[in-house]
Amino acid sequence: MQNLFTMPRMKQNIKVNKPIVMVGLMGAGKTSVGRALAHHLGVPFVDSDKEIERAAGCSVVDIFSLYGEQEFRRVEQHVVERIINTPPAVKVISTGEGAFITPEIRDRILQDAISIWLKADLDLLVKRTQFRDTRPQLLHNDSKKILAQLIAERYNTYAMANITVETFDESLRKTLGKVVDALEQHLKQKEGKK
Repeated sequence: MQNLFTMPRMKQNIKVNKPIVMVGLMGAGKTSVGRALAHHLGVPFVDSDKEIERAAGCSVVDIFSLYGEQEFRRVEQHVVERIINTPPAVKVISTGEGAFITPEIRDRILQDAISIWLKADLDLLVKRTQFRDTRPQLLHNDSKKILAQLIAERYNTYAMANITVETFDESLRKTLGKVVDALEQHLKQKEGKK
């Protein structure tokens, strides 16, 4: 059976003229779905956390432990702005779970990009993050409790994204299809308002 990256890209009439930014909590699928969407559209994919690590010369976990969350958010804002400004204009960007929560980053994304919130429920987020050691907030903590708290604190802010796609314990192909459909619908609505 072919996977998403060995199959030829489907032809579609999606005409995007600015970056697409994936937002949501850790484990929602921002990186895997973002990478698949970029492949589907034939545009570059950029993971902002990887770019932050490249710029800082250390891991996100190390930045949090050595310098604290405030310094991480400062670096994150600089890196996300650089990614948005760097050609080509059309690309898919996966952001860390706190990026869209930071008002300056959120304002920039809402002004200069199309934001897609991948909304997942607590059980799915716990399942997807339980064996990862790359999540600073979850290290040495009760991950279900922390994720429930982040849902309560952040879902209202994520709801400000241009597009919301609910994700479930489903195939990447199915989630990608929902994202592509939602993106097409969003672009048609924007076109209709002109």
